[in-house]
Amino acid sequence: MIMEENEEVVLSEERGRAFITIKVDGYNLKKFDEVTRKYARLKVTNFMALKKAVENKSHEPIEVGSWIDSVELELSADKMQAVVTIYESQSYIQEHTQELQLAIDQLLKENQITYGQVPMDFQKIITGKAYIVANGLPPQKGRDAIVTYLQQAEKKPEINADGKADYFDMNFIVEIKEGTWLGEKIPAQEGVEGRNILGEIVCSEKGDDVPLKYDSESAYEVEEEGKTVLRSKTNGIIGEINGVLSVQKHLVINGDVGLETGNLKFDGSIQIKGTVMPGYSIIASGDISVESNEGVNSADLIKSTEGDVFIKGGIFGKDITKIEAYKNIYIKHANGCTLEAQENVFIGFYSMGSTIFGNEIFLDERKGKVIGGKVIAINSITTAYSGNSLDRKTELIVQGIDRKILTENAKTKAEEMMKLQEEMTKLNFQISQLNQFKISMSKQQIATYEQTKQKYHMLESEMKELDVEIKRILKLLRTSTDYFINITQEANAGTVVQIGNKSSTLSKATKGKFKIENGELNV
Repeated sequence: MIMEENEEVVLSEERGRAFITIKVDGYNLKKFDEVTRKYARLKVTNFMALKKAVENKSHEPIEVGSWIDSVELELSADKMQAVVTIYESQSYIQEHTQELQLAIDQLLKENQITYGQVPMDFQKIITGKAYIVANGLPPQKGRDAIVTYLQQAEKKPEINADGKADYFDMNFIVEIKEGTWLGEKIPAQEGVEGRNILGEIVCSEKGDDVPLKYDSESAYEVEEEGKTVLRSKTNGIIGEINGVLSVQKHLVINGDVGLETGNLKFDGSIQIKGTVMPGYSIIASGDISVESNEGVNSADLIKSTEGDVFIKGGIFGKDITKIEAYKNIYIKHANGCTLEAQENVFIGFYSMGSTIFGNEIFLDERKGKVIGGKVIAINSITTAYSGNSLDRKTELIVQGIDRKILTENAKTKAEEMMKLQEEMTKLNFQISQLNQFKISMSKQQIATYEQTKQKYHMLESEMKELDVEIKRILKLLRTSTDYFINITQEANAGTVVQIGNKSSTLSKATKGKFKIENGELNV
């Protein structure tokens, strides 16, 4: 069928294939472009053959592309949408609206599209542009499971009437009883079904489950009113170890730690209503709270391997007492003692002749004093006063961190964890194999089985320690590099201010926020 013929060219169509015959020499591609613009249904796919024919002045019919349908329908792969494209001129579209609508309706019927049809506004149709004619109804994913836990005692100071924090009136430990509600999970909900444009049901996705994270030795699950409720198996205090909720053992000493109790070593938290007598020590995995207003006098060691240490009345250490905390230390005053915290140290009134180490060290900004001794922090030190009028040497040191070394340490520990994981996988396989024959084992075989389990648990403990240490390093790497020493009231002569490898001994009283500026200490 001839679509157009003039003195220069013939455009024809045969079984959906488009041909052009050049009748005269000198015909060019620009003229061909003028012809194609008249026919929106002409789709040129063989441009190189046309170009070659023009260059060679060929007068033979050349297949240049295809003659596409007036209306094309396309379905999305998920059968959730259909679009039509009309390949007719704007004038044709406006003059043949009813005919085009019938063609669209026929295509919808042929493709069995029965749902979500969208009316066409032919007044706004643009030639060659796709328009949506049917939309499916997407399924809705169900709500995810919702997990809530009993909140741990928030170790926040009481705020006095003047707006200042009192770190020595704190709700440090909250006891719980057997059967106490520890948390709950509202299960994930089913979603809402959808429908595609063929009228078919589209299945919905159930919400994601969220596991309850807890130590199965100290808590259990029970179904109550359509929820999974977590309850305590024992008396103790709520705690968290490596992100897992647990009920930790809790030892209460109603009097003093001394002759009647001896030195204490406890896997859990210790709450001492009295004090720790001279020469005695406490080591606990959880938090340690010493609640006597008189504080601690010449005790040997108070150490928490996984938690905080709180001493309500302060310390008179006589250069003997040492306090260590995996997390924070809260203390009213420190006199002649050593404090070491992996996280922060909070001192209410003063530090005198003591050695203190922590990530950040805080003394009261209005009245806090550091007199003598050495205070070493990674990030910052804040106090109201330092030194005294007798120019007593008082060292305030902010070390900062070597990011390169810490990154290497984290990498090394991660490699150690991978090796441990491989070994644990092998041991776990051995344990599962041996477990099948446990009933018929000899005494020697049972001993081997128990040794294998013991080794597995030992490696598991090492894994947890490495994981905690890596997280601690990563936390340090994420902290700000704004290292400073802030003395709000008066830094007396004799105070040594050091940040990194830059240090200065004050020769006269001053105050301010000391830090590195332009490579130098701003003293």
